[in-house]
Amino acid sequence: MAKALTEMNVDEIKKELKSWSRQTLIDWLCSNDRNGTYRDSESRKEFGNILGKKEAIKIIIEQLGQ
Repeated sequence: MAKALTEMNVDEIKKELKSWSRQTLIDWLCSNDRNGTYRDSESRKEFGNILGKKEAIKIIIEQLGQ
């Protein structure tokens, strides 16, 4: 059984998240932070761009308190 993100250290989290697709990262962010702006259509409207994979990983790590 795989460890949950909350049970991993920051290096393990980074390695795990790098294996996820950009869409999976966005889906995780949306489920973890319902008030966030992560989906492409919302992000383009509010910020004029979309959330990249590197930035999504950074946000997830911050949300996990790492």
